[in-house]
Amino acid sequence: FWLKESFVPTPPNFEPTSRRIKSGEMTRAAPLQKPAASGLAAGLNKGFIVTRKPVRPKQSVLKYSKAKSTRQALVQEVIREVAGYAPYERRMIELIKIGSASTFKRALKLAKKRLGTHKRGKKKREEMQEAVSVMRRKGH
Repeated sequence: FWLKESFVPTPPNFEPTSRRIKSGEMTRAAPLQKPAASGLAAGLNKGFIVTRKPVRPKQSVLKYSKAKSTRQALVQEVIREVAGYAPYERRMIELIKIGSASTFKRALKLAKKRLGTHKRGKKKREEMQEAVSVMRRKGH
């Protein structure tokens, strides 16, 4: 190739791309930022030099960054009181009430089957364990 990398000037504000940001419980990589264009037609940073517009973060990233609002928690609580638990959730509660390691695992297996992923299953099992502990505190 006629244009070697050593001839392509690196922009002054260039930094390595992958930064990590902590948002809520999840840690995810920051959106990769392209280095500034060099104005040349070839090379690593090829392209016309333009002024970049600030890009808003995606809704999917914002979703996990905020803590749960009190309004959202209240709405979820009312819905749970009115609608109750789904049949598979009731079965999970029964398995968790038994309390052995094998039934905990069985509850996770059931949640995974219904919800699709291991992560969702673990979250649902935690939720059901919390529900069982609340029931025990109330005296049911």
